[in-house]
Amino acid sequence: MAEASEHTHGATAATDDWRERLRESGHRLTPQRELILAAVEQLGHATPDQVLAQVRKTSEAVNISTIYRTLEVLETLGLVRHAHLSDRAPTYHSVKDHEHFHIVCRNCGRVTSVGPTVLTTLRESLRDDHDFTVDVGHLTVFGTCASGCDA
Repeated sequence: MAEASEHTHGATAATDDWRERLRESGHRLTPQRELILAAVEQLGHATPDQVLAQVRKTSEAVNISTIYRTLEVLETLGLVRHAHLSDRAPTYHSVKDHEHFHIVCRNCGRVTSVGPTVLTTLRESLRDDHDFTVDVGHLTVFGTCASGCDA
């Protein structure tokens, strides 16, 4: 039972932390911002249209421009990140999850999250040879699946 309360306390601390970061940056804490961040966290990976659909389950008072503006603020604060998983709108995900990048099959469209350790050698090489730091959270690698994918 103690484990559950520690987890709950951690979630409360994380919630308080993002609220504090929002206030410290000069932004107001609004119900719309809370709904939008909650929607991104619930959906895992979501386009702005998907976030809007999720938010509209709770509030009709939010429009797509509010979604885009809020996602931009949340990304500036480091609470969400975006990646381009297709040629359409960016896909947003919470930074509460583990750091990861995405691989996308061009044939079936399957998106897989991959941990950053897969890129350790490449990251070290880019850092050492080019004085360059890779932003893994924005990285998407396109290719094709080896199995379960009809071309």
